Amino acid sequence: MSIEQYRRFRRALKSTPCNGRVVEYKWGSLPEMLDFSSIVYGQMFEEFSLQIANAINQLTDYTHRLKAWSGLLVHMDDKEKLSVAHEFIDPVATVALNLPYVIRSRFIFASAHLCHQANRVQQKALWKDDLPADKEIYFPEADKYGGSWRQYNKFKQAVEKIGAKDYQAATGDFRHAYNHRIPIHVVVGQAQIAIRQIDVGTGRTWYVLGGSPALTVEVATRLLADQCRACYLAFEAFQKLVKEHEACFVPTIGVT
Repeated sequence: MSIEQYRRFRRALKSTPCNGRVVEYKWGSLPEMLDFSSIVYGQMFEEFSLQIANAINQLTDYTHRLKAWSGLLVHMDDKEKLSVAHEFIDPVATVALNLPYVIRSRFIFASAHLCHQANRVQQKALWKDDLPADKEIYFPEADKYGGSWRQYNKFKQAVEKIGAKDYQAATGDFRHAYNHRIPIHVVVGQAQIAIRQIDVGTGRTWYVLGGSPALTVEVATRLLADQCRACYLAFEAFQKLVKEHEACFVPTIGVT
């Protein structure tokens, strides 16, 4: 049965429109020859831009796959839904629902490092290598090192829309619950049967019973499609930020 279900999915995937797009690779225009102090920027840019593009394109692909499954699920009974959820949908949905946070974090991490290295070129002898350790890099650190660049604030505003509070609420804060608590199910099932609540003002506690229904693939697809669009806009803003950085690099003969 699983083989036939997957065949149906592959046919549905071909006929399901993909409303997303593939973000590009190899788009930077740094000088081919850089001095030694600029090589770090070039190496970081190559890796960061590649991995961010990979993650965004993966989100687009998984959103398309879930959209195809959504059209098939409407014709299935609960037993069939449980089967395809276990065999095919859960692995894709779990990664997809986590990806907005991954992409957001990679944008922040990349911008902090690249702005820090671009500052090195601009500030020359005044530059200090005082960027915190990688595990301590969040938006405040990116803000500090990106603040002098005109394109940074627009970039930040675009990134803030990825995995924002409306997405967290609509998915039951899936990313955090999956990694630290118990997440809601996708397709079928109930989770979070008993939840402890705390009033932060009074400290009073109480318990809510009943459980959270599963997130349907149709709703998940719609939410992820919105996240894809936010990622595309952030990627474009990231390109503009990097382009601004590139203007301060000058070619140097002798070092590649």
